[in-house]
Amino acid sequence: MRRYLLSILLLLFTYQALAQRDDQAIIRSDTLNRKSNLKLIGIPVIFSTPETGLGYGGGGQLFLTSEKNVFKARKSNILFTGIYTTNSQVVIQALPQVYFGAGDYYLDGIYEFRIYPNKFWGIGNNTPESDEEAYNMTSHKFRVDFLKRLPPSLNFGLRFNFENHEVTEVAEGGLLGSGEIFGSDRAVIVGLGAIFTLDTRDQVEDPHEGFYVNFNAQFSSENFGATHGFNRFITDMRAYHPLGKNSLIAGRLYLENNYGDVPFQVKSQFGGGDMARGYFKGRFIDDQMYVLTAEYRWRFLPRFSLAAFGLMGEVSEINQDFFNKPHFSAGGGIRFKVLKDQNTLVRLDVGVGEQGNSGFYFGVNQAF
Repeated sequence: MRRYLLSILLLLFTYQALAQRDDQAIIRSDTLNRKSNLKLIGIPVIFSTPETGLGYGGGGQLFLTSEKNVFKARKSNILFTGIYTTNSQVVIQALPQVYFGAGDYYLDGIYEFRIYPNKFWGIGNNTPESDEEAYNMTSHKFRVDFLKRLPPSLNFGLRFNFENHEVTEVAEGGLLGSGEIFGSDRAVIVGLGAIFTLDTRDQVEDPHEGFYVNFNAQFSSENFGATHGFNRFITDMRAYHPLGKNSLIAGRLYLENNYGDVPFQVKSQFGGGDMARGYFKGRFIDDQMYVLTAEYRWRFLPRFSLAAFGLMGEVSEINQDFFNKPHFSAGGGIRFKVLKDQNTLVRLDVGVGEQGNSGFYFGVNQAF
């Protein structure tokens, strides 16, 4: 039974892990000729969230292994995947990350195509469950960041972002069908942004100590061809403090502020396995959002650990309305280290929120 369970766990990767693109986060299943400057790794993908149900698919990661495309242990690569879910969602992604020279500059990008049935409850922090309505949307996303690295911990640079969201089906008589919601038929976002990151974590997949601070400012402008003009500011701060050899406390404060004519597709979304476990991602949406999370992690065996978390947060139209009615959730789960010499984790969490909101999250690596 133990060997059987380990064999299953070795195949479990989530869609949430795809953005990390780390050679150490992939289990090798196939490669090209080792004498070549290219190396290809096959990747099976299995995951489960309340938003998608069971998702499965596959893809690969192509590494550029010449010395000019390596920064320390990180190699230039392109990750590509195709995923289908039991909620009839289709997601196709390509995520290049290319280092230049000695790694002082690098390009980080994403292309994504989605056919994505989803749910909508309206806009605001107190939307009732009875307002739930289904809609279908097809999306194309293209984003490229060009960053300057200041070793060992600083990164800063510019971003170009393009998104095209076509709402293909809405509920009859629903809020989106009324046409009063920005983006209820179509939303095109085009604009530039600036990024600053300080990262002193000892590792990405399962940090034990250090800090992560990210500031992100971007805008969408009708002068560039967007259907809606707005500004967005994101602050993401995380800290990891060891409490001993086998335990630690982790904390995260996430702030998102949008100003202007913001379509519903890109408003702040409360919920989800990476942000507010215990709530459907997008259960509450609005222009402003904060989420404060604390998590205790304890490794009780070399490859097994437990976690318990609590969080609070809310959305609002303006920041002055924060802390009027925050939403809370709590929960925990178990983690399993897939390989002894790698940091990749398989994670199973349960989160319980208010008013019957809850969710199971099966994926890879820590939530933050």
